[in-house]
Amino acid sequence: MSTPQSPFRGSVTLDGPSGTGKSTVARGVAARLGAAYLDTGAMYRAATVAVLDAGVDPADAEAVARTVAEAGIVVGTEAGTERVEVGGTDVAARIRGAEVTRAVSAVSAVPAVRRQLVAQQRALVTGAEAVVVEGRDIGTVVLPDATLKVYLTAAPEVRAQRRAGQLGVTDAAEIAALAADLRRRDEYDSSRADSPLRPAADAVVVDSSDLSQAQVVDRIVLLAETAVPAGDRT
Repeated sequence: MSTPQSPFRGSVTLDGPSGTGKSTVARGVAARLGAAYLDTGAMYRAATVAVLDAGVDPADAEAVARTVAEAGIVVGTEAGTERVEVGGTDVAARIRGAEVTRAVSAVSAVPAVRRQLVAQQRALVTGAEAVVVEGRDIGTVVLPDATLKVYLTAAPEVRAQRRAGQLGVTDAAEIAALAADLRRRDEYDSSRADSPLRPAADAVVVDSSDLSQAQVVDRIVLLAETAVPAGDRT
């Protein structure tokens, strides 16, 4: 990772459920802070692509773990570009598809997969003077000593409307189905035994239901610039 030319030095974790705009916000914050950026969700989605392409049942934990270990997952750390590869193949366009979305929670819940990808995530951010990392267990598991921890949330209905806008969906029934799917995934991820989705005890909770993405970015940048690095806390 390149050394950022920014006054900010430290790490920002951005956790929260699907559909809150974490990726766009995290990229915006990283760009404003001159920081490296890591989308850990893209790693789990890339792992899911590998599992699906191998014809492995996502419920078969042993086969899933073996497949992911051999997949050759590569994720970039530049805020302005999205690099996601599996075995040297670009899968950036595929990881947001419906098939991957349906299976990613099951793949992500496999403890061996989480251990492997958490180790890879930590290796990617080690040595970065400034970094923004987004996902679902970053502040609680991956970087528990982060300079700033943010938990980004929004009402399921709002998240469904945003997701519908991204997908070009206008039918009310389809939007309701998106909201139901988001609630299902929230429940699944929040109740899993390994690294459940929840705010870190010292996280700042930001509800973006009534905020624009620009407003959320502004708030997190201000929080980061006024945060005390973990090593300087008393």
